[in-house]
Amino acid sequence: MTKDLKLMMARLTPLFKRRRQTRYWLSLVNQTYTPAYNFFMNVQPKDQRQRSIPLHSLINYDLADLETFIGLLRQHTQLTIEYVGFEEMRWPESNRVIQWRPRRDE
Repeated sequence: MTKDLKLMMARLTPLFKRRRQTRYWLSLVNQTYTPAYNFFMNVQPKDQRQRSIPLHSLINYDLADLETFIGLLRQHTQLTIEYVGFEEMRWPESNRVIQWRPRRDE
């Protein structure tokens, strides 16, 4: 486990409270103006507003390293990962499209 992954899991674990009727998911945002990848934890109880909590930023702006990091992250959590800012980009190793089209709020 890498240092970044340990730090992220240490921040993620207390936020995931397994409450009934509550949605939990991760957002991965590609910031092109300051080259970094930002992770956010999203929590939305039923009939309430969504909260987005910053978890971690990866300063190493390399898509191959990000693909490896996502693989390690998926071994430790089963939360859904929502990709933002990766329109029509492809993973280097698997050549799969990361995000087909931008979201409505992008």
